[in-house]
Amino acid sequence: MKNIMLDLETMGTSSNSAILTIGAVEFDKDLGILDRFYEIIDLQSCLDRGFEVKADAFYWWLRQSKEAKDSLTEKKKLDIKDVLTSFQAFIGKNDNVQIWGNGADFDNVILQNAFKRFKVNNPWPYHANRCFRTLKYSFPSLEVKKADVKHRSVDDAEYQAKYLIELVTKFKLTNVL
Repeated sequence: MKNIMLDLETMGTSSNSAILTIGAVEFDKDLGILDRFYEIIDLQSCLDRGFEVKADAFYWWLRQSKEAKDSLTEKKKLDIKDVLTSFQAFIGKNDNVQIWGNGADFDNVILQNAFKRFKVNNPWPYHANRCFRTLKYSFPSLEVKKADVKHRSVDDAEYQAKYLIELVTKFKLTNVL
């Protein structure tokens, strides 16, 4: 089973929100983090295609750390369709995959909506969506090293994957990963 932890940074919380970054890690219960994906999206490419920017998200970003804001410009910004195509290649053609997001109605849903908008095949089957948040809050809190930069999507994805590995190991959860 291939496990991918996904984290998006966006300009809202609706399924039509503009996506600023896509961060993801492939991980394994025994081997840890296997691979990383991180791309910054040109916000204008989202706006040109009708994605939404909400004022409250804009103001939320203004209150974030300098490191989080700097992470939005640390490398070249790419057109959203190009990033979706790259992410599709990162996942690969794999029906034996689980895509973990931090909320059943956030990361996975927003990204699936973007794939649909561009008529780009979603690289995972509908039944492969998994909710990290549900598992996290179903068990006592664990001590796991926080992300290097909170709200840098690839760092958040790595933290969430490590947290999930620790949770599955500590509580001996079978058939999760």
